[in-house]
Amino acid sequence: MATTDIKNYFSSNFKLGILGGGQLGKMLLYETRKFDIHTKVLEASEEAPSRIACDEFVLGSLMDYDTVYNFGKKVDVLTIEIENVNLDALEKLEEEGVNVYPPTKALRIIQNKATQKLFYTDHQIPTASFSRFAYASEIKDSIENGGLEFPFVWKAAQFGYDGQGVKVIRSLSDLDGLPKGECIAEKMIPFKNELAVIVVRNPNGDVVTYPAVEMEFHPEANQVEYVICPARIDTQVAKKAQKIALAVSQQIGHIGILAVEMFQTEDDDILINEVAPRPHNSGHYSIEASYTNQFEQHIRAILNLPLGNTASKLAGIMVNLVGAEGHTGDVVYKNMEKIMAMPGVTPHIYGKKQTRPFRKMGHVTIVNEDITEARKIAQKVKETIKVISK
Repeated sequence: MATTDIKNYFSSNFKLGILGGGQLGKMLLYETRKFDIHTKVLEASEEAPSRIACDEFVLGSLMDYDTVYNFGKKVDVLTIEIENVNLDALEKLEEEGVNVYPPTKALRIIQNKATQKLFYTDHQIPTASFSRFAYASEIKDSIENGGLEFPFVWKAAQFGYDGQGVKVIRSLSDLDGLPKGECIAEKMIPFKNELAVIVVRNPNGDVVTYPAVEMEFHPEANQVEYVICPARIDTQVAKKAQKIALAVSQQIGHIGILAVEMFQTEDDDILINEVAPRPHNSGHYSIEASYTNQFEQHIRAILNLPLGNTASKLAGIMVNLVGAEGHTGDVVYKNMEKIMAMPGVTPHIYGKKQTRPFRKMGHVTIVNEDITEARKIAQKVKETIKVISK
């Protein structure tokens, strides 16, 4: 379909297509409903969280060429809430005049972690050194021939999410049971902090960044437990992180949100870990804490509207709600009323009826004028609420 004029986005026949119907899609739809923008969602699961909030829901595979192509032909602008989509179909849609954001060219770089790492190396963007393998079985040969040393981080080249597809390898036995396909082995970096900066770009070339945030991870699940904004780091380090995030954004040429995850080394160098071309866990705090949250910002960017204010109104901390270990089945949120009685606490429940260990089921935002106080409340929230099964 032809590009639609700005004035026709709202309460009109304009259609925004979203590939993926998970919790990120659901939170995007809060914003499209606010603006009365007609939405159409493609998702493989009948129980998709986005189903309750979109105007049209299509059940189908995001990796199937015909499904994605036929879906895209019936919308004006197409975006994603997950990277694992059929890129050949998106490329064909672009050729035929559908606006696809982020562009397929950017997604081709990002969708495969090996390609992404090679891109950083080729463009002099600082990142941890790595080796690329077509098959996981080749890693053992590399170790035996002196090409790799323990410890290192194994990452599947594709389809990793929420801590899946990443493992620290400290001995040969840690290689047992790894998926067999393409992967990378990355040097383990001693670091002080894991940081993230969200960059937003629209087709006009307008660019804004959110403040650098600090991420605290669960040691076993390799999932973010807390996101802290602003990051408790030196101002110069924060500026360096934003500068590198902007450089990555410019080189990749994305449109919309780009979340750039980074390591702050012991020497205060900044190394890129990886990027996500969509709203991201590291930006959930912005729903309550920012003037313009990341989901509204993504909509503004892909529709080429003026970008919003990225500053924070208050300090914000996000706590991930994940399924408790030992619990699988119909979900129960234990002690919800106790956390809701705490100051500045807002829970977000994603709408997944079934819990399992470490499954992302929701998040909680804590806002406060004092970041130290916010962190204390966040700790209480984490200790109080339990995501269990009946």
